[in-house]
Amino acid sequence: MQSSTSSLMQEIQDYCQQAGIAESTFGRQAINDGKLCARLRSGKGITLATAERVQAFIREHQRSDGSAGHPETPAAPIPGAEPGADEATPSLPNRPFRFYDNRQKYLAFVNTCNEKWKVAQRAAKELAHLRPNPPALRVFDAGMGDGTVLSHVMRAMHQRFPTLPFYVVGKEISLEDIRLSLEKLPDRFVEHPASVIVFTNLYYREAPWLMPRDVKKAAALNWQEVELDGTSAYEYGQQLGALNEFLVDAWQVTASPKTGNPLYVRPSVLIIYRKDHKFLLNSVIPRPGQAGANYDFVLAIQPWRARMDAHFKVKYVLAPLVRSLAPGGRLLAAQSFGRDPGLEIIREIWPGEDPFKVDRHELLKTLKDMLGHEARNYNFNAYSDAKAIFQYQMHTLPDEIAESIGTSTLFAAWNAAIYVAQIEDQRLEVVLDSREYLEATARILHKHNGLWFNGESFVVSRRGNHA
Repeated sequence: MQSSTSSLMQEIQDYCQQAGIAESTFGRQAINDGKLCARLRSGKGITLATAERVQAFIREHQRSDGSAGHPETPAAPIPGAEPGADEATPSLPNRPFRFYDNRQKYLAFVNTCNEKWKVAQRAAKELAHLRPNPPALRVFDAGMGDGTVLSHVMRAMHQRFPTLPFYVVGKEISLEDIRLSLEKLPDRFVEHPASVIVFTNLYYREAPWLMPRDVKKAAALNWQEVELDGTSAYEYGQQLGALNEFLVDAWQVTASPKTGNPLYVRPSVLIIYRKDHKFLLNSVIPRPGQAGANYDFVLAIQPWRARMDAHFKVKYVLAPLVRSLAPGGRLLAAQSFGRDPGLEIIREIWPGEDPFKVDRHELLKTLKDMLGHEARNYNFNAYSDAKAIFQYQMHTLPDEIAESIGTSTLFAAWNAAIYVAQIEDQRLEVVLDSREYLEATARILHKHNGLWFNGESFVVSRRGNHA
C-alpha cells in the first residue's frame, strides 16, 4: 500500500474539507462504500487495490492548484436553508477548526481545574425550584461535553426526586465526548433505573425536539434505541461499550468549508433505557417526529464562543433553548466572566485582550428584544454579582506555588488560561518560541498564590403553573 491507513485517512479528510463534502459521500463516490471512513477510523484495514482506487479518485478530482473539485459538490448553501449555531459562525480567516475542539487543551483543563464541579453545584441548586409534571422530569443539556456536569446533576436529581422517571437529553457533536459520557452512565441506570437518556448531534435549534429542521436531513435521521439487559453496572457498561461501531458511523463530522466548524454528517439520535423498565417508561421514550421539548430544566454551560456577539448567541442558541422550556421550566446559563488571574496571564502576553465582552445583562436584553411579545411569558434573572458570579480554581498542592514553581504546574496554568480565553493556535505559535509566556504565568501565580477564574450565571424561567 502506498501509504498507511492513517495517512490515507488524512488524504481523505483533506480532500473532503477542500471539496466541502461529507466523508460518507466521499466513500460512496470513490468506491461505492459510504462506511469506508468509519471503518478506517475504527482501525480496520483495507486492501491495496481499494487504497489505490481511493487515491486515484482523489487525483482525478483534484484541480491543478491542489484544491478539490467535483461536479456534485454544491458551490453555495441551499437557498432558504436555515443554519444552526454550529454551522452559522461568522467566517474567521485561516481558521481550520474551532478552539473548543482541541482535545489536548480541553482534557488538560478539565483534569486540572474544578470548573465542572462548581457548575454542577450551581446547577443542583436550581432543582429546588422545579415542579415537574407527569410523565417525567425532563432535562436538556445544551453542550454535554464529557458528561461530567450532567452526571453530577443526575445524582442531585435522584437525591431530590428519587421516584420520578427521568428524561434526559444531551447534545454533543464530539464522538470522543459521547464515548466519555457513555462511560458515566452505568451507575446512573443502577441508582435510578427509571431513566431514559438520549444523546444527539443535532444543532441547538433542532436538538431539544430531536428533529432536524431541514426536510432532507429529517428523512435521513439516524434513530437508534438501545435496551439495556441485566441489573448491574458491569453489564450495562459492557453493552454501552459495544456501541462503538454505531457511534463511529453516527457521529461523523465534516468541516465547514467557510468556518472550519465541525458539522454533523448525518443527524443522529441515540436513546438508552433499561429493558426491564420499558413498560413503565413507555410514555417517556421519545418517538421519531413526536418528541416534544417542554423541558423542566435546561443547562446551557459555555454553549458559545466568547467572542461572538450577543445577537448571534441569542438567535442561534439562547432563544431556541428558552422556547424549549415547559411552563415553570428553568434555563441555567453560565459563561466565562474574566476579571481574574487567568485573564491577567493572557494580558501579560496580549495587552488589552478582552474576550468576554458580552455579559449576562447584554445577553438578557438582547433575548428580550428578540422574543418580542413572547418575552411576557418569561422571567429574566440576571441577579446581583454576588449571586451570579462564581469562582473555580486550578488544583495545586499547598506548597506547590513556592519560590520555584514546577514546569508541569506552569504548563497547566498556561493551558487553563489560554483555554478559558479561547486563544487560537495561530496566535499561540507566535509566543511559544520564547519562555516569556512561562515567566508571565509564574509572575501571576506568585502574585495570587494560585490561579482561579470567574464565571457568571443567569436564569430564564417560563411563567406558568409553577412560575
